[in-house]
Amino acid sequence: MDIYASTLSPALDIFVGCYMLVVAVLSIIGNVLVIVMAFKRSSRIKPPELLSVNLAVTDLGAAVTMYPLAMASAWSHHWLGGDATCNYYALAGFFFGVASMMNLTILAIVRFIVSLNLQSTKEKISWKKVKMLCVWIWLWALIWALLPLLGWGRYGPEPFGLSCSIAWGQMKQEGFSFIISMFSANFVIPSVIIICCYFGITIKLYFIFKKSINPTQVPNIVKVHRRMMIIAVLISVGFIGCWVPYSLVSLWSIFHDSSTIPPEVSLLPCMFAKSSTVYNPMIYYIFSQSFKREVKQLQGLCLNFKWCHVANTINDNTIYMVSADIRPKMAARSELME
Repeated sequence: MDIYASTLSPALDIFVGCYMLVVAVLSIIGNVLVIVMAFKRSSRIKPPELLSVNLAVTDLGAAVTMYPLAMASAWSHHWLGGDATCNYYALAGFFFGVASMMNLTILAIVRFIVSLNLQSTKEKISWKKVKMLCVWIWLWALIWALLPLLGWGRYGPEPFGLSCSIAWGQMKQEGFSFIISMFSANFVIPSVIIICCYFGITIKLYFIFKKSINPTQVPNIVKVHRRMMIIAVLISVGFIGCWVPYSLVSLWSIFHDSSTIPPEVSLLPCMFAKSSTVYNPMIYYIFSQSFKREVKQLQGLCLNFKWCHVANTINDNTIYMVSADIRPKMAARSELME
């Protein structure tokens, strides 16, 4: 039996290839825009915002290194390259998935630290610390991705034959410790940390608003932090939500016979998980006015030169959900005149 042959119908294979093409194009365009916007405002970027750029890099990396091979395999009705490309694809997927999850976890912790004293003008997270955190994220993901190749865990094809990942169904005994450790360290514990951090931020903002007799008297920086927290929560919920169905199906295949799951059923969570790389830029574009304005300006849609400069001086001049650059009105007016 050819383990790399597609168990789906030819028509469904073609649909999967087209779906992956759309996801790849949207992911590459969206995350490249995020990185370009960060580069354009590099002189004003704050240290914690590097984590959001790092998140865009992980999503872009997954789209560039994985999706073309998945598309070609789907249109060929057979996984291309055999064991070598299967291990490569599974390692890349695991690597970028863990890196994204750890990035979101560190983002939540940093957002919580920043929110402890919203009125302070002193940077709580230095460039050195943020760079060390980014290096730690990549090293953590790399170590976990290499473990199956070193003998703890195993990579293998998905039941429907057009993708490769951790061989869940083949590790009921010898790899069970790896599954429990991996699932706990890279999904359950990070999810709990993210929920606790954003719950703590929500409680703090609630009491700040409650102390304000008049909503108009709430400091502008608090409003900005609330808006950025909403963006951060949506991104975290989107990523975790995309991977929950896949995690549940994978755990089912460990404790039960994976052959009882129809290929079409195992396909859906996998495709849904791969769409996680698309959501971040979409959320930025929908909920961040500054990001939307800069994208339109880049596309040549901003025709009013004066309006473009005003857009660059508004309070929501960060798209990266971890810090707020709130400048005095006189400084903003001075920059506008320049």
